[in-house]
Amino acid sequence: MKKLLNTVYVTTEGAAVKKDGENLVVEIDGAERMRVPLHRLQSIVTFGAILLTPPLIQACATAGITIVLLDRAGRFQARIEGPVSGNVLLRRAQYARADDAHEIVRGFVCGKIANQRAVLQRALRDHGADMETTARAATEDTVDRLARALRRAALAPIETDELRGLEGDAARLYFAVFGGLIRSPDPEIGFAGRSRRPPLDPVNALLSFLYTLLVHDCRSALEGVGLDPAVGFLHRDRPGRPSLALDLMEELRPVLADRLALSLVNRRQLRIRDFDLRDGGAVWLGDEGRKTVLTAWTERKKEERRHPFLDEVAPLGLVPHLQAQLLARHLRGDLDAYPPWLWK
Repeated sequence: MKKLLNTVYVTTEGAAVKKDGENLVVEIDGAERMRVPLHRLQSIVTFGAILLTPPLIQACATAGITIVLLDRAGRFQARIEGPVSGNVLLRRAQYARADDAHEIVRGFVCGKIANQRAVLQRALRDHGADMETTARAATEDTVDRLARALRRAALAPIETDELRGLEGDAARLYFAVFGGLIRSPDPEIGFAGRSRRPPLDPVNALLSFLYTLLVHDCRSALEGVGLDPAVGFLHRDRPGRPSLALDLMEELRPVLADRLALSLVNRRQLRIRDFDLRDGGAVWLGDEGRKTVLTAWTERKKEERRHPFLDEVAPLGLVPHLQAQLLARHLRGDLDAYPPWLWK
């Protein structure tokens, strides 16, 4: 469990969340693990099978404290709130900014480019000596070009559509050298460029699966704070598409998904036998491969990092929720700008 941004996150299944006087109390196996005054809370987020007592639910509803229920995988299930809610005002602010969100888009794009560059720098630092000479030189050149793109995204007086184009150009640069980071003993596990519908090689199949997991987490985080996941800023609206969840995912996927994909392949936790080749050239993860990825994904989300803006340590699995809260605070006017999450 963790208290961040006036929100208590309860992640241990079987925990009991109760009211004791004017305090929230979290117990595990009958032992008290956390006590927080209710007046200091804005929301409670639970993951999986967590007991919430009726007196606590009633007290939270009365005090305007939102309770968000997620399943053990982090998918949104329900939100419990009293009759007075700020969600309508938050969503009005979101809709009003949808067509004029230049600085929010700038934050998403800068976060994504900075984190893509960090992934390449980490690979060079850890395995640069083992890379082929041409692959190493291309990666070093891409790191420099991404640095220039980041400076332009952060500082240049460019329009929103130019930022979108810059994001696309940076992604092409990044994925052009991504294959050089793969060190699998299986020659079939290669990467010649991003392919999506369908994925045409094992690495693309792995990336697509991880991105699906991440976008679900981002959607849950946005719904948990009361934002509409369908109305985005960087991604244009499209029926059935969670555009804002895709926005939020952009800055997170180089670290949460791409790094995990490289680790699974390079550490030989996934081999070519874990993938299925389908008709038409499509490649998908097999049953055992999915189990391996889901286990690694769960463990990855438990790893802790210091949040660069909050200056507090938090599990990676909570980062989408923290970023959703920071975005909501910016839209409400509590923060001057949206601070992207940067990996260091």
